[in-house]
Amino acid sequence: MSDLHEDAPVNPPRRGIKRGIYLLPSAFTVGNILCGFYAVINSLKGYQVLDDHAQAAHLFDNAARAIGFGYLLDGLDGRIARMTKATSEFGVELDSIADVLTFGIAPAVLAYAWGYGSTPGLDRIGWAISFFFLICGALRLARFNVMARTPHITADGISPKLDKRYFVGLPIPAAAGVLAAIVHFTPTPLPSYPAEELHTYSFALLALMAVIAILMVSTLRYTSFKNVGPKSNKPFVALPLFSLLLAGIWFYSQWVLLVLSSLYVVHGPLLKVWGVISSRIKRPAEKDITENIQHGH
Repeated sequence: MSDLHEDAPVNPPRRGIKRGIYLLPSAFTVGNILCGFYAVINSLKGYQVLDDHAQAAHLFDNAARAIGFGYLLDGLDGRIARMTKATSEFGVELDSIADVLTFGIAPAVLAYAWGYGSTPGLDRIGWAISFFFLICGALRLARFNVMARTPHITADGISPKLDKRYFVGLPIPAAAGVLAAIVHFTPTPLPSYPAEELHTYSFALLALMAVIAILMVSTLRYTSFKNVGPKSNKPFVALPLFSLLLAGIWFYSQWVLLVLSSLYVVHGPLLKVWGVISSRIKRPAEKDITENIQHGH
């Protein structure tokens, strides 16, 4: 399930023409599924024509772009569902299936076909790592579904409000987005490189896929950006930055998407490190204040 549906309540059934509004967010979800299917097909076609490096690169880039468009559609369906108050159990379940395909199966197949699948000696481990990425993504979605639907009761019998500013674990669309950005940045398949470089890049890609998979099932916090949107209280700051971002993606999509996706993945561990450092700095200060109070200073 998309993380964007976390705080979307399920509305009661509608009758008449109002029921048609449910089709709008579901149409974006279907488009997301189409992107995932298109990415898988292009990855398989690219794997078949690895000897033709130019044609293979074109097909792999198409697959990466499809995952990127799926990312966009996945973000829009949740926001539109909340804005139009058209959330439903059907839409939530359909969105979960779309995420498994577009951000689980599609990047796993793309990494295998574009990267380490044809590297001598790495066929089996490559298959295993791709499956590991897929299963971790599925577990991430399953955990999210449970957390979103199960009330959290404290010892006092109080159900605290979840902090919607953060996700627990790397969201699966962001995980798929990193691989898509890498392939879009350099779509030429790894088997086209010399043997030494092929093994180096293949091992690096295997390690990256494993790390991203672990981050998905980790408990690290990732910013959700749910306070950014059309209701932002700082439009004169948000709009110029958003325009600049669109211009950067339009003219320099390879660099901008790679940098943005990488920074998002890295910022989760950085937040954890910063939290640990801040707590260690804070403890001595609090201790000194407490001792001063006790001694009457």
